[in-house]
Amino acid sequence: MTIIPFTSPEATLDTAGGKGANLARLTRAGFDVPPGFIISTEVYRAFVGANSLQTVIQSAVENLAADEAGALEQASARIRTAFSAGKMTVETESTVRTAYGNLNGVPVAVRSSATAEDLPDLSFAGQQDTYLNIIGEGELLKAVINCWSSLWTARAIGYRMRNHIPHNDAALAVVVEEMVRSDVSGVLFTANPLTGLLSESVIDSTFGLGEALVSGQVEPDHFVVDTASGAIISKTLGAKKVSTRGKAGGGVETIAEDAGARQTLSDTDIRQLASLGSQIQKEYGTPQDIEWARAGGKLFILQSRAVTSLFPLPASDGFTIWFSFGAVQGVLAPFTPLGSDTGQCVFTGGAKIFGVQVAYDAQTVLVPAGERLWIKVSDLVRHPLGRRVFSALLGFIEPSIGKILRGLVDEPQLGAGKGRFKLSTARRLAGFALTMLGRFARTLHNPEKARADFDQLIERELSTAHITVSGDMHARLAQRLDFMKGRMSAAFPMLLPRFIPVLGPGMGILNLLTHLTTESSGTDHGFSMLALDVTRGLPNNVTTEMDLALWDTATAIRGDAASLAVFTCTDAPLLALRYANGALPEAAQKAIAAFMSRYGMRGVGEIDIGQPRWRDDPTPIMQTLQSYLQITDPNAAPDVLFARGQKTAEEAIEQLAAAARKQRGGWFKEKLIRFAARRLRILLGVREAPKFYAVRMIGIVRQELLESGKELTEAGVFERPDDIFFLHISELESLSRNESRDWKDIIAGRYTAYEREQRRRQIPRVLVSDGRTFYEGIGAETDTGDVITGSPVSAGVVEGIVHVVLDPRGTQLAPGEILVCPGTDPAWTPLFMAAGGLITEVGGMMTHGSVVAREYGIPAVVGVHQATIRLKDGQRIRLDGTAGKILVLD
Repeated sequence: MTIIPFTSPEATLDTAGGKGANLARLTRAGFDVPPGFIISTEVYRAFVGANSLQTVIQSAVENLAADEAGALEQASARIRTAFSAGKMTVETESTVRTAYGNLNGVPVAVRSSATAEDLPDLSFAGQQDTYLNIIGEGELLKAVINCWSSLWTARAIGYRMRNHIPHNDAALAVVVEEMVRSDVSGVLFTANPLTGLLSESVIDSTFGLGEALVSGQVEPDHFVVDTASGAIISKTLGAKKVSTRGKAGGGVETIAEDAGARQTLSDTDIRQLASLGSQIQKEYGTPQDIEWARAGGKLFILQSRAVTSLFPLPASDGFTIWFSFGAVQGVLAPFTPLGSDTGQCVFTGGAKIFGVQVAYDAQTVLVPAGERLWIKVSDLVRHPLGRRVFSALLGFIEPSIGKILRGLVDEPQLGAGKGRFKLSTARRLAGFALTMLGRFARTLHNPEKARADFDQLIERELSTAHITVSGDMHARLAQRLDFMKGRMSAAFPMLLPRFIPVLGPGMGILNLLTHLTTESSGTDHGFSMLALDVTRGLPNNVTTEMDLALWDTATAIRGDAASLAVFTCTDAPLLALRYANGALPEAAQKAIAAFMSRYGMRGVGEIDIGQPRWRDDPTPIMQTLQSYLQITDPNAAPDVLFARGQKTAEEAIEQLAAAARKQRGGWFKEKLIRFAARRLRILLGVREAPKFYAVRMIGIVRQELLESGKELTEAGVFERPDDIFFLHISELESLSRNESRDWKDIIAGRYTAYEREQRRRQIPRVLVSDGRTFYEGIGAETDTGDVITGSPVSAGVVEGIVHVVLDPRGTQLAPGEILVCPGTDPAWTPLFMAAGGLITEVGGMMTHGSVVAREYGIPAVVGVHQATIRLKDGQRIRLDGTAGKILVLD
């Protein structure tokens, strides 16, 4: 259909673009939309074909980069010039003239409506052009072609590239609607776009047409309304020094105003508009960004689109608070669907320790939203005892989350302090605690045996992790799913009762040393850096052992001339390919294979079973090895740095002991410090062991599931074996029963959602069910000028060049560069050995990156608000890991 009326159900995203489809929907729903019609995308495509424009487009956008503003402008100018020279067919002109005649030749607004705009996740607002107060057939036809060409503005080309939308998938419809000669116009958000609060509507309004407002030329009036009651929460009158008005002969003009003291909308109008917004939101089911105009006392709706800036919320009943599981783990990337389910299986398995039996998909504590996992904390915080315990614990793990939660726990909606301590809960906790106390005592008596027993338990469990499958493809899938669920749900019940009695005394000893250090020095800086020095160069930490093993691999390559030559002149992807084919020089092949046999199941985001491992793609390992080979200063060698850390720890113990001897009861305090420090160094390295066990187990299960993925790909059910990770457990169970669904289509939608979330740069730390989202890291409200603050987690001062890394895959760090990243998991830590310092947006004293940074002795500051945005590649900074300060030097 060439012309689509606003009343037509054929106005879809594909035929009418986002704006056109929404206007048609609003019209059919009975809202006051100005009369008009849509020139369909079919006409655009026909125009492009008839004028041979596709060749011009492809040539212009080839090899463009989204961040090259000048090149984008040149490409846009070339394409738009070609559009301007194009001609409509006689048939198209006639059809458009007829449709315009049906509007009785009134002035119209001609608006672009792209197929990749006004989507639930991408607004594309302002990317294409709008032409107002168009009068006459000739001007209309010219405006239509100009709209078509605006699909190729520099900003639209760049926006599509940044959001990975293929140019060939984009097409443009044109909306032609009767011009509303508005006395007042503006925008209405049915949720507060700044705070996310769902209960507030926000209105910006100005006199005249809305063009001056959306283009930023005018400071509008700003009204905030409590949507449910209609109460006006706040009013701020803008200067409104200019307005946009229609000219008698067509087009618009900007005129000076003196309207700062005049309120654009009466209180009645404000409440009416907020109520209208609620009705539109009800139609769509999600918060809306609405363009409106008032003329002759009547409100008209000019557009409605989803508020794309709001982070999605988990489902909830009542007032609920969640914090980011990823922020604690140092993984801010989205999870695959099966990765999310696996995490929930592990979590619900842990509940069995306390006698709680619940299905992974029925529990409401660890839940997905925005393709990530969130931990519900409000129920715990409501409990008087839980609130005290949790506040202390959370501040220790991720200080910025703790700070946010402390501001929320007193809100009346939470009902803080009203929870009851049930007898059954007390009984379960008491039983668990008594068991732990006995094991704590045994650990303190013989820490070497406690640690060795725990390590042996892990190895025994892994040695039994295998499965023999039989039957047809679907039966084998069912068996592998049972294997996965069984192993994942058994992880916590097996590990935690044995892990806590090993790590717990170590953490308690660290607190004791901190207390004794504070008492001896008379100072209090939270965690004393001197006490933390005792944790440097800890033995038996599986993460640092991995990094040192990779350094040994680099040393073996350096010691072989042929291997060194290949690594010096070959890029990392080709090295990975040669390794996979067994074609590296023998010394390199053998050394890397030995490393991979132990650590090949690791990888970025490794707690997500859907993430590739180093053995799937060894390119990151090759890049890190090449980085290590650049370290030529013997004093900067990672093994030397680690040994230096061990010496620093020994010196710290002696300093603590010497200070204690000078105190009252010094002989006892000295003995206590030496007793504590020895056990601390034996026990605290266990911090990373459960994660390593889980990753190894996930690696085993992942390999089994990939076998089913291969079988389903060969059978034509999947496009690729990894597709298996983009279905949920329940769906895979249906597939194992050979139930027929359009699996490829379901998986394609999941990939789209996953890729969309990968592009999200800032992830909230805390979500609230009323819509509020909290992103703020440490220093968000206090930082000024060139001084940036965070949480100090590894002492020392270093100056260096910033290297911002969002994904370590594809990154080679030059020795001495300061690594700035969103967060880290163990797969990032090989980069640490070349880094001069570490800055992360999330993290706390005991998260992976902080622990490893201390062991290597590199200064580190974590929890830094928007570090990857505020700091830029190539900047020189001074990083103070003792004070938690970052000074930008240039």
